[in-house]
Amino acid sequence: MLLLILLFFKGLVCHGESTADPQALGLHQATAAEERLIFHVLHIASFRTHTWVQFHGSAWLGDLQTHSWNSTTDTIQFLRPWSQGDFSKEELKKLQALCKLYIHGFPMEVNAFADQFQLEYPFEFQMSAGCSWYGGQASESFVNVAYQGSDFLSFQGGSWKPSPGAGSRAQSVCQMLSHYRDIKEIVQYLLSNICPRFLEGLVAAGKSELEQQVKPEAWLSRGPSPGPGRLQLLCHVSGFHPKPVWVMWMRAEQEQKGTKRGDVLPNADDTWYLQASLDVAAEEAAGLSCRVKHSSLGGHDIIIHWGGISILLTLAYLTGTVALVVLVVLGSWCKKKSPAFSSKDNTRCPRSSVHQLCLSQESWVKTRILKWKRSLNHSW
Repeated sequence: MLLLILLFFKGLVCHGESTADPQALGLHQATAAEERLIFHVLHIASFRTHTWVQFHGSAWLGDLQTHSWNSTTDTIQFLRPWSQGDFSKEELKKLQALCKLYIHGFPMEVNAFADQFQLEYPFEFQMSAGCSWYGGQASESFVNVAYQGSDFLSFQGGSWKPSPGAGSRAQSVCQMLSHYRDIKEIVQYLLSNICPRFLEGLVAAGKSELEQQVKPEAWLSRGPSPGPGRLQLLCHVSGFHPKPVWVMWMRAEQEQKGTKRGDVLPNADDTWYLQASLDVAAEEAAGLSCRVKHSSLGGHDIIIHWGGISILLTLAYLTGTVALVVLVVLGSWCKKKSPAFSSKDNTRCPRSSVHQLCLSQESWVKTRILKWKRSLNHSW
């Protein structure tokens, strides 16, 4: 059954397709002629019973999801305006038919060989297949299959190979697949021709988004106390794109080896978030700083100091100083104005409306300064 399906794939996909050498196609001058771009399709099949199989399919360009599979409608979902690349409607229709046949045929074949290869329900297969470009040329293609979360087999150099430590079951499956020459030829064609062509068009169509540079924002806070007399310093970095970022706690120019980086997590707007922590004795916190390097900063690193002098603290005190100057000028003006409005008419309030306004403004400024002071003391 699987052989018939794959043979049908060959006629479906290859008819009318270009057979040019994929390395001669050339990647458009764009995002990443100098970066390694990987396009990969993920397929997860969970076999609960012989008749109940749960399927999940998606496709990714690097860390950016570009496609998903809708199991209800048996269709590819294009998640970006440019997810169709430069493939024609006819080519995309063929790819969708290919995916549909594979998705419905794969569980049938696995269930048919479950007893032969001693697969005990429930079990799960995960597959990752794709290709990459580096420096404008196709540099690698791959198929990796995992069973129950462990490496099982791969497709390398036109052959199926069991993963190290996968055991006799993986060897038996590879031997069985190797008997089908047509299967190997079709898989090789998809990896070496279809995938690079689709990746090339995808990169060209999504150039503006893939090259987008968004500067990070960074701030500091305290985490839960790790123990008596100790502090957990947290450096938060958020809103940056692309994903690669360097964050480190520093003392002067010396990196603090105790820095612990969390996972780089996605924000809802396709930017990223990272947290770096450092556990230190309370008396050693002064003089530490968090440094952030990112491609969007143009070599101008973000540096935020913990305690001592920091940009935030400097701006806060500068704001307070300006407020005090305004207060002095306002007070002087009020003293000059209030007698003229209070000395001639005993029916008026002892303090003129102008003077009351000045006092009100003075009180407001003092209140704001006190709030800033409390906030700074709490933060630092």
